[in-house]
Amino acid sequence: MKKVFARTQNVKKFINMMNNLQNRAEGVPGMSLVYGEPGLGKTQALLWWATQNDAIFIRAANNMSARWLMQELIEELGEVPYHFSSDLFKQCVRRLNNEPKVIIIDEIDYLTGNESAIETLRDIYDKTNVSIVMAGMGMADKKLLRYRHLYDRISEKLKFEPFSKKDVKTIIEQLSEIEMTDCAIKYIFSQTKRFRQLVKLINKAENIAKANGLSTIDEVTFKEFIQNDNNDNDEADKIG
Repeated sequence: MKKVFARTQNVKKFINMMNNLQNRAEGVPGMSLVYGEPGLGKTQALLWWATQNDAIFIRAANNMSARWLMQELIEELGEVPYHFSSDLFKQCVRRLNNEPKVIIIDEIDYLTGNESAIETLRDIYDKTNVSIVMAGMGMADKKLLRYRHLYDRISEKLKFEPFSKKDVKTIIEQLSEIEMTDCAIKYIFSQTKRFRQLVKLINKAENIAKANGLSTIDEVTFKEFIQNDNNDNDEADKIG
């Protein structure tokens, strides 16, 4: 599989959103929200953009506190976190004012039940004016609505949608090292519209082609080998 970043319609909209965020006019809030169901490539897009633009990427975790969040942030900024929360907050603000960076918080849903963590994130934004991108699941926008002061600072929102057939074709053409016919692409589209599963199917098609000396995979070949593979797995389960 090719090591490239597939630019789906969601990704193109995300890049446009980030451009708007970075080039926003004076007075326009600098927070944004990316949300949608799992498996649509949100995290991959966030990581790719963070790497390309030297941004701070933090993945929120279950039971993450405000202090834990600030520790992660300051470590990503290359410093040793101070001990007391008040000093830690000042450390984050000082470093970001001296070296502004876009902050990306993935899995924001983990923080939506922690008022202290959310308000700390807002305070960091108010003190530094750095762009902050939050990303979460399909209900993340509604979960954040309870924090009106933070929600009012969101100037850009983007919902990642399930892939279209065009997206699936784009992903296959950009990632696959073998050619797939239109009927094979149509079949894959009928099986899944989520990125992780698409990658698995592309990998399976490449393995089929490699094992059988094929340069092109069509629908009939793909379905035949998948069915055989499923039958083999069923037999193995019975034996086990």
